[in-house]
Amino acid sequence: MKVTMTGRKCTLRPSFVERTESKLSKLDKFFDTDATADVTVSNERNRQRVEITIRYNGMIFRAEDAAEDTNEAVDRLTDVLLRQIRRNKTRLEKRLRSHAFDDLLPEPDWAEEEYNVVKSKSFPVKPMDVQEAILQMNLTGHQFYMFRNGDTGEINVVYHRRDGDYGLLEPDTDE
Repeated sequence: MKVTMTGRKCTLRPSFVERTESKLSKLDKFFDTDATADVTVSNERNRQRVEITIRYNGMIFRAEDAAEDTNEAVDRLTDVLLRQIRRNKTRLEKRLRSHAFDDLLPEPDWAEEEYNVVKSKSFPVKPMDVQEAILQMNLTGHQFYMFRNGDTGEINVVYHRRDGDYGLLEPDTDE
C-alpha cells in the first residue's frame, strides 16, 4: 500500500511517519499494492486531528480522530479501519484479497445480517445552486439534502459536517 502523509499547520516527525506506516502495514493483507492511504494531520486548538483514507478498487475506507497525541489517534484509527473491514467481511471478500480473512476471528452474529431498508421516500429534485440547497437542508432540519445542481445538471448532496461546516458530494464521472 502506498502511504501519503500530509501535515497541515504542523510538521510531521519522522518517528510519527514511521510508526504510522508500520500500523497501516497491518492492513496490507487486505489490499494489493495499488491501494493508496492518505494520512492528513492538522492542528485544531490543543488537539491533533488525524484522518486516514484508504482507496482501493473504487472503494473508500475512512476514519478520523482527534487526540492530544498523534500516535494515540493513529492507533485508534487503524483499529477502526480494521473493524470496518471485519464488520463488512462477507460483502468485501469478493473485492479484497480473499485469503486475507483466513486468520480473522469468527465473525459475530450481527455480521451475517442484511441491511434492512425500512423506509423508502421519493421526492422531486429541483435544480438549485449549492447555497440554496444548504438553506433548504437547514430549513428541513436534516443532516443532508439531495438536489440537482443547476450549474452542472448532476444530482448532488450537501451535508452538515461535525466541525460545523458543510460538505458537497458530487458524482465522479471518471470511473
